[in-house]
Amino acid sequence: MPKLGMEPIRRAALVKATIAEIGETGTLDVTVSQIAKRAGMSSALAHHYFGNKEQIFLAAMRHTLAVYAAEVRGALGMASSPLGRVEAIVKSSFSQSNFRSEVVAAWLNFYVLAQVSDEARRLLNVYQTRLRSNLRHSLRPIVGAQAPEVAERIAAMIDGAYLKQSLGGGQTEQGEAVRLVMDSFAKDVVRA
Repeated sequence: MPKLGMEPIRRAALVKATIAEIGETGTLDVTVSQIAKRAGMSSALAHHYFGNKEQIFLAAMRHTLAVYAAEVRGALGMASSPLGRVEAIVKSSFSQSNFRSEVVAAWLNFYVLAQVSDEARRLLNVYQTRLRSNLRHSLRPIVGAQAPEVAERIAAMIDGAYLKQSLGGGQTEQGEAVRLVMDSFAKDVVRA
C-alpha cells in the first residue's frame, strides 16, 4: 500500500532529478530509468506519476518556469521605478536559481523540444509572451513607442546569454550577464 502524501514528494524528486540529469548530460537523451535512479525510485514509479519522459521533462520545465515567475513577481514588487522594473526582470533572468548550468541546459533542450512538441511549444510561448509583456510595460515610460522593439532586443540578449552559457562559449557570470543586457539597454535609452 502506498504511503499517503508521498506522491508530491516523489514528483518533486523526479523533477529535480530530471533537471540534474539533463544538466549532467547536456541533452534530452537520458532515460526514465536514469532519471528515476537519480531520484531514488524505480522507473515504473516514474512512469506511473508522469507517463513518459517528455511529460517528466515538461513537468521539470513547468517547475523552472514557476520558479522564474515567482522571482520576477517578487523583484517587480520591490522595484520603485520603470528602470528598476526592467532591471528586476533582467536580474531575475540571471538569478542563481535560473542561471545554474543544469537549468541552462534544460532551457536549451526545452527550446529544441518545442520544435516538435505542441505542449512544449505552448509552454515556451507562455514564457516568451509574459517576458515581453513585462518588458514592454516597464519600458513604455522610458522609451515610449519603441518599447516593443527594445523589449525584443532585451529578450533576445537574455536568450543569447543562455545559448552562450549552454554551448560553453565561456562561462558568463550572472552579474556580467546582467551588466551586458543593461548596458545594451542604456544605449537604447540614449538613442530614444
